[in-house]
Amino acid sequence: MVFTMITGFEKIVEERIKQAQKNGEFDNLPGSGKPLLFENAGCVSGELSLAYKILKNADCLPPELELKKEIKKTEELLSGMEETSAKYCVLKKLNFLIMKLNSMRNTPIIFEVPQQYEAKLVRRIEPQNRLYK
Repeated sequence: MVFTMITGFEKIVEERIKQAQKNGEFDNLPGSGKPLLFENAGCVSGELSLAYKILKNADCLPPELELKKEIKKTEELLSGMEETSAKYCVLKKLNFLIMKLNSMRNTPIIFEVPQQYEAKLVRRIEPQNRLYK
């Protein structure tokens, strides 16, 4: 069993909390009975948490998330296009965005987002590889 020493100030605080509980001062508080929502789960240092909160309130996203949003929009645009030179230009833009995202991250290559033409390249190269085996 571990005993901790309670300072005089902490003892006063504890007594006041217990008295408030007895008086029902914590009943019917907003969000009562619901789980607490922590905006900062401890992954951000104290100095940065205020800055992050200000950026969040201003609807600013980190560059990586902004890029992901732009990639998603470009993919949606691409999915509705016919095979034209415009689609090729959008595909080039999409691959550039994906390459930019992958270069921003400091992760192994297996975790990178694949570019859009990768599957087509593999299909084109596979039959040639079978000839050499």
